[in-house]
Amino acid sequence: MTRPRIRVAAYVIRHCANPEVLVFDHIGMPEAGTQVPAGGAESGERLEEAVLREVAEETGLLTATVVRQIAVENKPHPDTGQPRRTSFFFLQAPADTSDAWDHQVNSDGDDAGLTFACRFLPLPLEQPLADDQDAWLGHIDPRWTTMTVDSQ
Repeated sequence: MTRPRIRVAAYVIRHCANPEVLVFDHIGMPEAGTQVPAGGAESGERLEEAVLREVAEETGLLTATVVRQIAVENKPHPDTGQPRRTSFFFLQAPADTSDAWDHQVNSDGDDAGLTFACRFLPLPLEQPLADDQDAWLGHIDPRWTTMTVDSQ
């Protein structure tokens, strides 16, 4: 049996008048869909360190803080079918974090050189995120469960 790839995903929440979650889109790659910061944990890296690194790499945000882990999801990669285990984390961003910005990824990973359009969206989300990344938002606050036509 193949060992799953260990991954992390971040729900970076900003509390303003209404709570909002940080998402991004790949500029020039609309087929990738709207996502939260996520990626693989490096060998020997603690999951809390990995999620902060992924947030910084994919969005440039350095002021987020980990609140707690909220879920672990075992689900195959949507394209390759390879096993993966993703730990979802609840993080907080300062209320004065910008509403939106573009960030060019400066790492040596698969995202190197890509530009992401980052922004905060109000909760609950009106549309699901790519690969159902929003599935665990309701575990932070039940009111943050994504509202879709099917769930109304």
